[in-house]
Amino acid sequence: MYSLTVRDHMMIAHSFRGEVFGPAQRLHGATYVVDVSFFRPQLDADNLVVDIGLASEQLKDVLSAMNYRNLDDEPDFAGTNTSTEMLAAVVADRLADRIRTGALGPGASGLERLAVTLRESHVAWATYERNL
Repeated sequence: MYSLTVRDHMMIAHSFRGEVFGPAQRLHGATYVVDVSFFRPQLDADNLVVDIGLASEQLKDVLSAMNYRNLDDEPDFAGTNTSTEMLAAVVADRLADRIRTGALGPGASGLERLAVTLRESHVAWATYERNL
């Protein structure tokens, strides 16, 4: 299996509901380093997993909908605890939609899986993997 990973980041504000979150129930910020890995069993006709430039552009565009925003105020996340795990799935699902519509180029049709990792710090991160 081949893989290719691109990286970006986003800064968000949010709060959580529920005692399990302790002080994170108050409004706070997070800066995530976001890694997306694309997987396929065979390289495309150009010997690529996916076009790095297109993958980077699409990741930046997906993150721009959340970057520098208070997620508590975003209609897409109303009533939702926007945990690191949940946000990793949102990014993965939004990228999967873009792959399906051809935004990552025709070579991306051979992708089988992607994994999105959001790193909160050097000691804590979450990953969501999904098939395409």
